[in-house]
Amino acid sequence: MGSANNQGFCWWFLPKVTHYSLTLLLSTVMLADAVGATPRNIGLQIAQRPGTTQQNATRAAAERVFQEGLKLYQQGTAESLRQAIAKYQEALKLWQQVDDKPWEAETLNNIGKVYDDLGEKPEALKYYNQALPILRAVGDKGMEASTLNNIGSVYGSLGEKQEALKYLNQALPISRAVGDTKVEAVTLAYIGKVYDNLGEKQEALKYFNQALPILRAVGDKGMEASTLINIGIVYSDLGEKQEALKYLNQALPIGRAVGDRKVEARTLNDIGFVYISLGEEQEALKYFNQALPLLRAVGERRREATILSNIGAVYNYSLGEKQEGLKYYNQALTILRAVGDREEEAKMLFHIALLESSQGNLQPAQTHIQVAIEIFEDLRAKIANEELRAAYSASLQRYYQLNTYLLMELQKKDP
Repeated sequence: MGSANNQGFCWWFLPKVTHYSLTLLLSTVMLADAVGATPRNIGLQIAQRPGTTQQNATRAAAERVFQEGLKLYQQGTAESLRQAIAKYQEALKLWQQVDDKPWEAETLNNIGKVYDDLGEKPEALKYYNQALPILRAVGDKGMEASTLNNIGSVYGSLGEKQEALKYLNQALPISRAVGDTKVEAVTLAYIGKVYDNLGEKQEALKYFNQALPILRAVGDKGMEASTLINIGIVYSDLGEKQEALKYLNQALPIGRAVGDRKVEARTLNDIGFVYISLGEEQEALKYFNQALPLLRAVGERRREATILSNIGAVYNYSLGEKQEGLKYYNQALTILRAVGDREEEAKMLFHIALLESSQGNLQPAQTHIQVAIEIFEDLRAKIANEELRAAYSASLQRYYQLNTYLLMELQKKDP
């Protein structure tokens, strides 16, 4: 629970073995949520574009539908996001009819971002990858950097850290070359999140602390709040809980002030996560239960899974209500599978395995942990860099330890 990318804490005992610390399941702030570009209106002036009367009429219709999609996106509800996709798809066909490549790429990016926000990462990736070659062809370096960021963030969310860094390290020099400091800050924060996922906490802080003053300088309050959250998470993982609360409590009023329910919900979740580590579980539940309806309202299913798993952890580990905990875990697992988040699915399976093991259900527990390990092995194989792969492998030791324990116990029962 708590932190998908962070090696946090947990409170549990394996039966008949020495107690050791384990991470809670899900990320307080996942990579793709760390920072994000909002779909935008690039404001092309239809009247300035030469063309036939029919072409101009098509462009005018396309821009009108595009703006309708943008307004629906800005409403931020699950229903309005789905409606925004339909509007953008309608606009896309019209831009393609008049062969307007810049607007076509813009619209593809916006469709991708909506799917990204809905937690449908593979679908988001499909649209970002359609936009990228168009932007390169028309020479829009700023949007190329933003799209590389988007692609990198999705790969990070899917657990493909090396692929994420490949795209982000392409984006950073481009954003600096064109002087787009906001996009540069986004890239820095995304890179920080990848290192956080890899357990490289000090390296993560280095990038987050480069991003934060830039975001403040450009006045991007939403991104500032997200970066404060990420810094808070790192401090929590480093055991500096009061320092973590300091940053999270800076982020919460910013998220509320800008009306960003997603940032508000993430911050509430993360504050709850820190309170768990301080042994104040009822305080944690208070924050989790504030976050859950906000996330459901905006249709952010991956984050909903985070909250469900965190609530499940409180019932399971602190209150001793195993069946109630399992109920929340299984709700989270269903969502994670639906949105294709394999890394978080594996982490959820791990905690379900722990719960089953604590109740003496060794065979189901071993089945769950074996599936989790298979997922992680597949993700690890996609990390080409040996050093990063080693760091990722080290973070998985608790999964192998649990599997070994369960296999030994099963062998005792059935020699």
